[in-house]
Formats: sequence, structure tokens, C-alpha cells
Amino acid sequence: MIPLRDTRTSHSTPLVTIALIIINVAVFLYMFTLDAYSQNDFIRQYALIPAQFNPVAMITSMFLHGGWMHLIGNMWFLWIYGDNVEDVLGHGKYIAFYLLCGVIASLAQYAISPFSRVPMVGASGAIAGVMGAYMIKFPHSRIVTLIPIFFFWTTVEIPAVLILAYWFILQFFSGVGSIGYSQVSQGGVAFFAHIGGFIAGMILVFVMRTRERYGRRRDLNW
Repeated sequence: MIPLRDTRTSHSTPLVTIALIIINVAVFLYMFTLDAYSQNDFIRQYALIPAQFNPVAMITSMFLHGGWMHLIGNMWFLWIYGDNVEDVLGHGKYIAFYLLCGVIASLAQYAISPFSRVPMVGASGAIAGVMGAYMIKFPHSRIVTLIPIFFFWTTVEIPAVLILAYWFILQFFSGVGSIGYSQVSQGGVAFFAHIGGFIAGMILVFVMRTRERYGRRRDLNW
């Protein structure tokens, strides 16, 4: 299943979401201009390596990606879900929310594999937090999703709560299955970062509270 877009209208311009996408793409394009040695050095400097834990790297690692598909997938999900979460939190709270989710996601993965020397890169944990917040705030929103039916592809509208719960369950069981490999793996997906980020997003969107005009719009829609 490939989510294409959501059906919920955002009532403000998602300035922070757009800025995050631009920054992530810019950093990746910069890395793309480096030779292989310089790329590896750049990753060692700014990625989060659990065995050489650096708190600052919990932030900088969010803006690094391991390849085009990694970058495109993350930015696509951020674009689908980020605008509405930014709309309800407001720009200032949203950037704090995003970074906090990313930090918590990194800590969750670190707790599972504190001695790993594999660099952790990507915005997946922070974006998982955005997805968790979206599921809480817009469970009845519809996600236009591309799905295969035999030899053909078609689009269907799936309730956000179903597609996001499915994604979380998939991450959870994949994460449990990965335990034991995390210490020796030479790469792969940081499933517990996804899990930690998603749960953090569900909690933080309550703690940080939505802005007043969203509350008024919600009341009018009941």
C-alpha cells in the first residue's frame, strides 16, 4: 500500500513542514556532491552512532539520509501528514514537537542497541511522531492509498486510524523480530526509533495542546 494524500484540508500554510523538506533535500544534495571518503566522514560526524553517543547527533542525524528512496519516502510521508499536524499545533509548537519526537525516537533505538556502531540517519523517527499525532487528531480522515489488486493498481480511501495503526503494528513486530540482530547488523531499519517516535507523537500532541482556533473549527464541525 502506498499512501498518496489525505483528504483533510489544512487551514494554514505549512511553512515549517516545507522548510523541513527543503533542509533535508538540501543536506542530501550536498552529501551527493561529496566523494565517497568525504561522505563517510560527514556521516560519522553528524549521524548518531550509539556506541559513540553524542547528544547533538540526535538532532543532526534527523537531516541525513542514506539514499534517494530513503529521502523520498520520508519526505513524502512528512508532506502527507505534516501539514495538518502543523495546522493544529501552530508553527512554533510544531517544530518543537518534531524535534522532540526525533530525539525520543533516537533514544528508543539507543536503548535497544546501545553498543551498535552502525550510524543512525534519517527523519523517520520524527515523522513517525507526526503520524502518531495525526492518528490521534484525525482518526476519521481518509488517506487516498494506491493498492494492488491482482495485476492492477487502484486507489481507495482508507480511514487514517486504520492505515496508521497497521503501519505501527508492522513496525512493532518487525522491531521485535530484529532484536538480536541490532548489535551486529551492518545496516537496516531502526524499527524502535519508529515505534518510539510514534508513541511520543501520540502523547506530545496532547501535552502541547492544539491552538485555540483549531478548537473552534472542531466545535463547529460537530
